[in-house]
Amino acid sequence: MLSPRTSWQVTKAVWYALFMREALSRTTGDRFAWFWMLVEPIAMIVVMLSLRGMIAGGRHIAGAEFIPWMLVGLMGFYLFRENLQCSLGAMQGYKGLFAYRQVKSTDPVFVRCFLEGMLKTFILVLFIFAGVLLDIDLIADDPLFALFCWFSLWCLGVGAALTFSAVSELVPEAGKIVRITSMPLLILSGVIFPLNYLPFWVQEYLLWNPIVHGLELLRMAFFENYRHVAGVDMGYLWLWNFCLIAFGLMLHMRFEPRLKAQ
Repeated sequence: MLSPRTSWQVTKAVWYALFMREALSRTTGDRFAWFWMLVEPIAMIVVMLSLRGMIAGGRHIAGAEFIPWMLVGLMGFYLFRENLQCSLGAMQGYKGLFAYRQVKSTDPVFVRCFLEGMLKTFILVLFIFAGVLLDIDLIADDPLFALFCWFSLWCLGVGAALTFSAVSELVPEAGKIVRITSMPLLILSGVIFPLNYLPFWVQEYLLWNPIVHGLELLRMAFFENYRHVAGVDMGYLWLWNFCLIAFGLMLHMRFEPRLKAQ
């Protein structure tokens, strides 16, 4: 007689099934899926190089070259952004599967965030190899710290995804607001220009944004001599991680019947 499966075994089976479904949809549903994943950061860098050449006339950041500096920042920001945006509407794509009580409202969010983390990590590794071939310094000076910073940014995205996946289902207008904040966040997080160029009193306000801490720490790991914004703190980033993840899980636990039935 077969023994009943444990809760963890059931969860693993659900995550594996959802992951395979999501991975196939994400990578094969569109013939140009991989193309756009690679072209988006390249196109952004080309645009910014053109603007920087016309306006500033230089391509050097204090302690780092502009192209590697911007690429690392873009990939770190996209890691957070895609986790957040892919969670919006995650409940809608799995309505049929919620009929099975083994499938929880958090499962689609975790699976999508895990898949996005894998894809963005793979793309970053591709860019690093391409940088080696093109003689562009994209190898982290402190690889272990870079991995930890990358993981920290991913966790920030997971926390935001858990929170806003629930909020956007309960208040649909919230999802629209989150989507239109992508470009302002790109600018305010120091992705496309160094925040050191701004007055100190402006930097103090921008440091309330945890993404700034994650990106600056990631760049510090890649570029040993990089002059980061004063005041960045890994502890502050992880405070946001824990708070967002805990708050998101509480929302899903409290409103799970409504989230499944929306």
